[in-house]
Amino acid sequence: MSRTPGTARTAATAIMIAALGGLSAACSHSAHHSSAAASPALLSGAGSSAAASSSGLAAASTAPASSTGAAATSAAATSTSAAATAASTSSSSKPTPVTTLGPVKPTPTPTPPKPTPTPTPPKPTAVAPVPKPPVGTAPGNDVLAGTNCQIFPSDNYWHADIRSLPVNTHSAQWMSAMGSATRKLHPDFGPSGGVPYGIPITVAKAGHPRVKVAFDYADESDPLTYPLGSDTLIEGGPNSGGDQHAIVVTADTCELFETWNTNQTSSGWTAGSGAHWSLSSDALRPNTWTSADAAGLPILPGLLRYDEVAAGHVNHAIRFTTNTTDDSYLWPARHAASSNHNANLPPMGARFRLKAGFSFAGYSAQAQTVLRAMQTYGLVLADNGSPWYFQGTADNAWPDALIEQLKNIPANAFEAVDTTGLEISANSGAAR
Repeated sequence: MSRTPGTARTAATAIMIAALGGLSAACSHSAHHSSAAASPALLSGAGSSAAASSSGLAAASTAPASSTGAAATSAAATSTSAAATAASTSSSSKPTPVTTLGPVKPTPTPTPPKPTPTPTPPKPTAVAPVPKPPVGTAPGNDVLAGTNCQIFPSDNYWHADIRSLPVNTHSAQWMSAMGSATRKLHPDFGPSGGVPYGIPITVAKAGHPRVKVAFDYADESDPLTYPLGSDTLIEGGPNSGGDQHAIVVTADTCELFETWNTNQTSSGWTAGSGAHWSLSSDALRPNTWTSADAAGLPILPGLLRYDEVAAGHVNHAIRFTTNTTDDSYLWPARHAASSNHNANLPPMGARFRLKAGFSFAGYSAQAQTVLRAMQTYGLVLADNGSPWYFQGTADNAWPDALIEQLKNIPANAFEAVDTTGLEISANSGAAR
């Protein structure tokens, strides 16, 4: 038998064994890199080794059976070298050992610092409020009782001293037209047992409700809401049929509201006309406008009040009426109430003074207080009515004896004065 085939088989068998060993090493190397985290460079190397091993196996499988022993030996050596290279590559790529750390002690949470207490601010020193003057004692020379309201500024026309003013050139004619030769003055106020005789004053408390009023002379009335209500006092009483004046002063704001022919009906308040003033101002009404008075003047500052008479000080002029007047008016009056154009008739706003030589003998102290006011501040013609009737407040405190003495003052003891020297501005009641 020939030995060559057997030798060739033996050699081929060796080559196959060597090739199978290389293939096994290549497969093991590739699986390790697939399951371990590795860099791209290592993955690239693994691929190259696997390709080399596959190449060796392919070579071994395709070697012809007639190859010589030397060729077989060379192939086996090549296969062995490839297997060794694969094994070397596999052993050099060992995973990095992981160091196991011991338990980590938790970092203690620091204790937060205590907040710095906010200092308590010192309590402010209590400041005592400035006390308001007692009611009726506010600074000024003509304060309305029950309020701290001065009845117009001290420089106002109603407070002007007229003792040194010249006699008006029309004085004799005006006095004659009013029948002064035979008449005496008549106090248009006093006790009556029922509704006091005179014009009442209502002091409205702070926050008093205000209402709309329908006026007969709306074009000459102030279109405001008025502090009228069930507490409003009306001259002669509600529905009395007289002039029915209502005089209201707001105690908190010192505003003056005046109406005449004042009525409260089922549909609301009505009046002939209405006027409003700030008692702290010398401002006059618009020129040619009436008020609750024919002369367009306020009534309040011309009313004689018993509390001031009892105190011994009347610091203002006094309002009065006459029956026949001219169709003109003098500053600070704003309105006429006549169709007579006759300079011998007194105009609205005319001012009269009790003569300096009039004797006070036989008059009581309270009557003399009134007489001094008539000499110092005089009388102001403010409305049409009975001749030489002068107005005061409706107050049952008026003594009958005083009223009787005041009825004895003769009209011919007066004279008209020229007030043009008092006027500063035609639209202001401020006087020199």
